[in-house]
Amino acid sequence: MSLLRFAARTMLASFFVVNGVKALRNPESLVPATEPIAKTFLPLAEKTLPPQAAAYLPEDAKGLVKLTGLAQIAGGLSLATGLGRRVGALVLAVSMVPTLVDSAPVGPSGDGERTGDFVRDLALTGGVLLAAGDTEGQPTLAYKAKTRAEMLGREAEHTKAAVAREAERTKKSLQREGRRAARKAKKVASKATKTIEGALK
Repeated sequence: MSLLRFAARTMLASFFVVNGVKALRNPESLVPATEPIAKTFLPLAEKTLPPQAAAYLPEDAKGLVKLTGLAQIAGGLSLATGLGRRVGALVLAVSMVPTLVDSAPVGPSGDGERTGDFVRDLALTGGVLLAAGDTEGQPTLAYKAKTRAEMLGREAEHTKAAVAREAERTKKSLQREGRRAARKAKKVASKATKTIEGALK
């Protein structure tokens, strides 16, 4: 990992860690923004998730704010330290959904004056999505699989061409051998015919 990547990830992660701490210390200030999402998301999650997982869901918007705060702290620390950084960055991107909805210039709380906040939150979300896709110059498994498949395809084409060339050489060799055998048989037959004719005379 380069020093530049480490510094950039740490700077980006610091925003989320600070936000997460604020959400845990003072969740009430974020409850109004989270309320619409909580009303939609929590019932849907309870129906979708297995009962064992649904038992851990928060009961109200305040609980969802705290859960989001914890996710931002964990994701921020993961991104900053590099331990599970891509998963941590993805968690941070998901945790930005309530903030994006609240700061949207159009919507329940949007009055056209929140455009700056929305653009900032959108930029931060884009930043963590980039971090989630950053492989630090190493090829991904999908790229390795694609490259391997292409290489195997090229090898198969080369093998097919080599087999076709060898088959053509074998065919020509057999044709030559056949012509030689035919000439030889013709000569033998000619000698035999002459011998028989000589014997009959």
